[in-house]
Formats: sequence, structure tokens, C-alpha cells
Amino acid sequence: MRTETTFTKAEFAKLVGLSIRSIEKAVEEQKVIPLQTRPTLFTIEEVSKFIKARLDEAQRKEKDQITKDKELSKLDGEARIKQAKAEMEELKLKELRGELHAAEDVEAIVTDHALYIRSMLLAMPGKLAVDVANINTAAEAADRIKKEVYRILECAADYQYDPEEYAKRVREREGWKEMENEEED
Repeated sequence: MRTETTFTKAEFAKLVGLSIRSIEKAVEEQKVIPLQTRPTLFTIEEVSKFIKARLDEAQRKEKDQITKDKELSKLDGEARIKQAKAEMEELKLKELRGELHAAEDVEAIVTDHALYIRSMLLAMPGKLAVDVANINTAAEAADRIKKEVYRILECAADYQYDPEEYAKRVREREGWKEMENEEED
């Protein structure tokens, strides 16, 4: 006999927004409501239990997914950290081999070279003053100055990369010079 507080499978399905087959399957899998023989009537308490069980299952799945996402995120972060450390070590190794130079070392070498050229240019007037004073024509003076400028440019062009100079700067920057001195003692 049907009362107002009971629902048929069709009513129950409509109430929770599922098909009759989905209701039967869910009830079977959850074992929250005992399956009865046809026609099945569900009480309001059984419908409430069913809905609560479905919500609990959805919340559990959501928590599980959040936990999985957090774990994946953590693993991804750890992998990225390890990758970055490996890349840093690779760069240090290349620097030790002289295959890579730190910008500050290159800047220091280039600055030294520029200062060398600057000192030669600043010394030029004093070096040429006596020579130019003894020259009678402007063309000869210009030629003498031109020769000195070319000499300075040749000196600048003769710059040779010195791997040992870079290695020395790396050792100084990294504090390895002190370690070498300690090993020699």
C-alpha cells in the first residue's frame, strides 16, 4: 500500500534527477537502501539516506581528487626544483671547463681591456708632443698622429682570449683560490 510519504522508483528517480535504472544501480552499489521486489516504494527516510550517501560519496571523491591534485602539484614542484638544480650544476660544470663565462667575468675582462686602450690613448699626447713639435708641416704632423692611432688600434685588435685569465677570475669569485692555497700548505 502506498502512503504520501513513499515514492515509487519513477517518482524517486524524478525527485533526484536520475533514471530508474540509475536509481536501481546506485541503490545496489551503495547498499544504503535494501532493494525490495517490484513495485518498490521508497520512504522519505530512504530517499534522504540515498541522497546523503550520494553527497558523501561526491564529497569523498572531491577530497580524493584535491589530495591527488595537491600530491601531483607537490611532485611537479619537486621535479622542477631538481631540474633547476641539475641545470645549475651543468652550468657550473661548463664554467669550470671554460665553455661558459659569467657575465661579471666577461665584463671585468672587457673593462680591463678598455682601460688598457684608454691608458694608451691618454698617453698619446705626451708621447707625440715632442715628435709633432719638431715636424714642420701639418700633413707630416697628421701622418705621425695617424701612425700612433693605428698602433693603438693594432694593440687593441691583438687582444687574445686567455682561458687561464677567465679561470683565475672564476676561482677568485667562487673562493677556490683560498682552497688551492690551503691544499698547497
